[in-house]
Amino acid sequence: MDISRPRGTRDFLFAEMRNRKEVENVLRRTFETYGYHEIKTPIFEDLKLFTVKSGEEVVNQIYHFTDKGGRELALRPELTAPVARLYMNEMQREPKPIKMYYFGSCFRYERPQAGRFRQFWQFGCELIGGRSPLAEAEVITLAAESLRRLGLEGFEVHVGHLGILRGILGRENIGDELQDRIMGIIDKGDVDELESCLDGVEISPESRDLLMNLIGTHGGPEVLNDVRGLLEGYPESLSALDEFAELVDTLEHFGLEDYHVNLGIARGLDYYTGAVFEIYVPRLGAQRQICGGGTYNLVETFGGERVESTGFAFGFDRLMNALEMDEGDMRMVDVFVIPIHESTLPEAIRITQEIRSVGIAADMDLAGRKLRKALSHADHIGARFVVLTGERDLHEGKVTLRDMEDASQEAVDRTEIVDRLKKICCE
Repeated sequence: MDISRPRGTRDFLFAEMRNRKEVENVLRRTFETYGYHEIKTPIFEDLKLFTVKSGEEVVNQIYHFTDKGGRELALRPELTAPVARLYMNEMQREPKPIKMYYFGSCFRYERPQAGRFRQFWQFGCELIGGRSPLAEAEVITLAAESLRRLGLEGFEVHVGHLGILRGILGRENIGDELQDRIMGIIDKGDVDELESCLDGVEISPESRDLLMNLIGTHGGPEVLNDVRGLLEGYPESLSALDEFAELVDTLEHFGLEDYHVNLGIARGLDYYTGAVFEIYVPRLGAQRQICGGGTYNLVETFGGERVESTGFAFGFDRLMNALEMDEGDMRMVDVFVIPIHESTLPEAIRITQEIRSVGIAADMDLAGRKLRKALSHADHIGARFVVLTGERDLHEGKVTLRDMEDASQEAVDRTEIVDRLKKICCE
C-alpha cells in the first residue's frame, strides 16, 4: 500500500528540524526582550471568524468542514483573526498595551508552487492598544532586530502609510467597497489593472495622476518633503503624512535607519488604518516578501471596542529559505555508550542515565551490535565521545573513553566519567 503525504505538505527530518528550532528560539528570545509573551490559539476556528474578516470568497481558499454537531469550522488560514478573537474573549479588560506573540501552522487550499504550501508556519506578534506611531516604530524595529539577530543579510524594510492613499480616494467620494478594491489592486502591484480599474471610476485627472505618482514613490525619508508639496488640497492625506513623518522620526530614535519609504504598499481591507510595512529579501525572486505588518482595527470588525493594534508576521518557511542554513551532518548526541559484553549492560544503562542527568545528550547501543558496527553507528549519529564498558575495565573500576574526532582513547575511573564528560561537553 502506497501512502504519501498530502499535496502541499512537507516532512521535516532531523537536520532541518534542528535549524528550524534554532531560528524559532532566536525569535522567541528577541520578542521576549521587547516584552512580548507567547499565546496559542486553536488550529481550527468558527468559519465565520474568517468570512467576517475577509468576505465569503475566502471559503474557496481555506480548509473548512462541518463537525458532528453541525458547526461550520475551518483550519486557520492565518493568525491575526484568531488573536483578535482571543483578545475579545479573554483580554478586553486587561491593562493596555498588551504585547503577545505566536508561532503556529496555518492552512490554505491553494495551488502548491515554489515557496508556497498548503500547510505553512507564521511567527508574529500583536501590540494591542499601543499609541501610534510610537507603537508602530517599536514593532517595525522588532522585526528588523529579529532578522539581524538571525544573521540574515540583504533584507530590505519598506514602510508606507495607507492614510495617504485613502485620503485621495476619500476626497473623490469613492465608496469604501470600491476603495478596498483599488487598494487591493495596488497591493498586488498590478499597474495595468489599476489603470483599467480607474478608467471606470469617477475620479479627477489630478487625483488619478497623483495616485499613480505616489504608488511609485520609493526612497529615503527625504521623499516625504516632495510628497507634501503634492498633497495640497488633500487634508486627510496631509494628516496621514504628518503621522508618517512622526513615525519616521521615531524610527530614528529606535536606531533604525536603513529602511525605504514605499507608498506603494497597500492593503485591500478597510480595517487597516495606518502605517504598513513589508520586509523583502530580493534574492528570493518572486517569493521575496518574508514579512508583512501594519496597524489595524480588527476587533471592531468583530463587534468589539475600537482599539488599534499593530503587528506583523514572518512567513517562517520563506524566512528559512532566506537564511540558507546548512542541512549537512548533525550531531544527534554528544555521547554514545557501548556495552561490550552482555554482562556489562546493566552498568552501561546506569552510566547512560547518569550522563543524561547532568544535561548531556547521550544514547546507548540498543541493538546488541558487535563493537565495530556499534562504533560505526556512533560515527553515523555524530557522537563526539563513546564510552565502552568492558568486563575487565569494570572489574578494575574503569571504563574506556574514546574521542571520535581523532580515534584516541583512554581508561577513566568509573566514578569520574560523568564529571569528565561534563567538563568537556559543557565548557
